[in-house]
Amino acid sequence: MASLRDIKSRITSTKKTSQITKAMQMVSAAKMNRAEMNAKAFVPYMTKIQEVTASIAQGSKGVQNPLLTSRPVKKTGYVVISSDRGLAGAYNSNVLRQLFNTIKSRHKSNDEFAIIAIGRVARDFFKKRNMPVILDIIGVPDQPSFAEIKDIASKTVGMFADETFDELFLYYTHYVSAIQLDVTEKKLLPLTDIKSEGKLTSYEFEPSAEEILDVLLPQYAESLIYGALLDSKASEHAARMTAMKNATDNANDLISNLSLVYNRARQAAITQEITEIVGGAAALE
Repeated sequence: MASLRDIKSRITSTKKTSQITKAMQMVSAAKMNRAEMNAKAFVPYMTKIQEVTASIAQGSKGVQNPLLTSRPVKKTGYVVISSDRGLAGAYNSNVLRQLFNTIKSRHKSNDEFAIIAIGRVARDFFKKRNMPVILDIIGVPDQPSFAEIKDIASKTVGMFADETFDELFLYYTHYVSAIQLDVTEKKLLPLTDIKSEGKLTSYEFEPSAEEILDVLLPQYAESLIYGALLDSKASEHAARMTAMKNATDNANDLISNLSLVYNRARQAAITQEITEIVGGAAALE
């Protein structure tokens, strides 16, 4: 059995750990609330730009644009969003496992696909498995602005436009609530299934529908990436908050168990001392 000093030392160190995890839980909760507001605030913009884009694309006959056109698939691109740090429970492993399994089932060679990684964990995961990561970005802030990811978003859309990829898929974690985070696959390009949530609106175009779509469609595709990133950030903070809460609860349970063991060991030591004293007194009689 461990000595009283060893048990006391473990109790002290576990209490310090629980204080750290409790503080991290509170920080993640505050970040989650702000990230959730950012994600929800972006929804009206996405709804409107989707409505306008769908109305122009479907309401104008004969409109042609590379982002709207399907072509034979020779190479597939995958955009995956993860975090830069761990301590977020299964947040990273769930989305990375799903993409990894999808790639293994769809492709027989690394020449058939490439990965665009947003987040250090995703980049390192696929590079360690010798999978082609052609673009990556790390150090995305907890409350990202569009300007901070516009470069990788525009490069991603450009790779489809110049036929580096024939289709693009987006993998991220959708925030439903603090306790429900869903791994989501979304077809990013081509925009063959774009549709409006409501009734199509008729627009008058100046200069023309084609020229408007040339500008609007890349912005829409880039906005899909940004919206998924905002969603993922809310999910990341929620997952980290839950993980730190579980760590704090486990530390408190361990402290309770160690305290019980400590008290029993102390009681046994006291009993042993009393027994030795009584035995010594009896021997002197």
